[in-house]
Amino acid sequence: MRNLPTLRQLRFLVAVVERRHFSAAAEDCLVSQSTLSAAIQELEDLLGVRLLERSKRKVIPTAIGLDLAARAKKLLRDAEELVEAAEAARDPLSGALHLGVIPTISPFLAPRIMPVLRAQFPELKVFLREEQSAPLLARLKNGQIDAAILALPYPCDEMETAEFASDPFHVVVPPRHRLANRVTIPPQEMANEDLLLLEDGHCLREHALAACSLEGARRNAGFQGTSLHTLVQMAANGLGVTLVPEMAVAAGILRGLELKAIPLSEAGAARKIALVWRPSSGRKILFRRLAAAFKAELEPDGGAVEPSPSDGAAAYL
Repeated sequence: MRNLPTLRQLRFLVAVVERRHFSAAAEDCLVSQSTLSAAIQELEDLLGVRLLERSKRKVIPTAIGLDLAARAKKLLRDAEELVEAAEAARDPLSGALHLGVIPTISPFLAPRIMPVLRAQFPELKVFLREEQSAPLLARLKNGQIDAAILALPYPCDEMETAEFASDPFHVVVPPRHRLANRVTIPPQEMANEDLLLLEDGHCLREHALAACSLEGARRNAGFQGTSLHTLVQMAANGLGVTLVPEMAVAAGILRGLELKAIPLSEAGAARKIALVWRPSSGRKILFRRLAAAFKAELEPDGGAVEPSPSDGAAAYL
C-alpha cells in the first residue's frame, strides 16, 4: 500500500505557503518552528519532490508546492466537514459555532441575538468574528468559520443562504436641514445632497446607493467613514447627510446627537440580512433553526425562513 501524507503535514504545508514564513506558519499551527520544518521535510521526502525554496529571509513555494497546497486545502476542508457531519449526527444543536458578522451589522444585531442563542441553544458555544464581507466569505470557503451573517445583495459564490430580516434605510439629517420635517423622503431627493458614505470595501456603501438609485448623487468624497458611528458624527458636524439602516437607528446610534432619522419612502429601499453557509456543511439543520430564531426575534410575525434556490423545500422549518 502506498504511503500517504498525514493531515498534519498537509496543514503545515498550507500554512507555510500562505504565510511564506516558517516562524509565522509555526505560530499559526501552534507548534515549534523545528517541528513544522521537520514535518515539511518528511513530506518532501515522502512525495519525492521539492515543495519549497528556502532562504534565510523568505520561503517561496515551487510550482508543484503551490499546486499541492491548493489540493491540500480542499482535503483539509473535507476532513473538517467529515468530523462536522459526525458531530451534527450526534447533536446538531451543540458544540462550537464560529460565526462571522460584518461590521455594519455586528454591534447592532449581536446584543439582540446573543440572548436568543443562550436561551434557545444552551449547548452551543458561539464565537463571533467581525470582518468585512469579502474576507468573511474567504474564511467560510476555507472552513475557518462555520457560517456568516451578511447583508444582501452580495455575491455569495453558490453558498446557501437564509434571509431573516429586512433592514430599511433612513436618511439622517441635522434638525435644521431642509428635509428634517418630512415624514418620509423619496430617494430622488438625495440626488442633490452631499452624501456621506462608508469607504470602499463596505457592502453597505453599495447597498445604500443601489437601494436608492443614487449612482449619480453628489458624494462628499473628502469625508468617507470607516464605520456607521463615524458617518453619523460627520453628519452631526454639518458635513452632509447619510443613510443609516433601521437596525442601527433602533439600537440607538443617534443617541446624544442632534440628528433626525427619516425613512425613505420606497418600500424596497432596504438591505436583506441573511445567514450564509457552505452547501457541503453537515450543520444545515442548525443554521436553518438559527435563521428562524433570528427572524422570530427581529420580526415577531415573520413566519418561516425563505430558502435560497439551492436549499430546496427542506429549508422550511
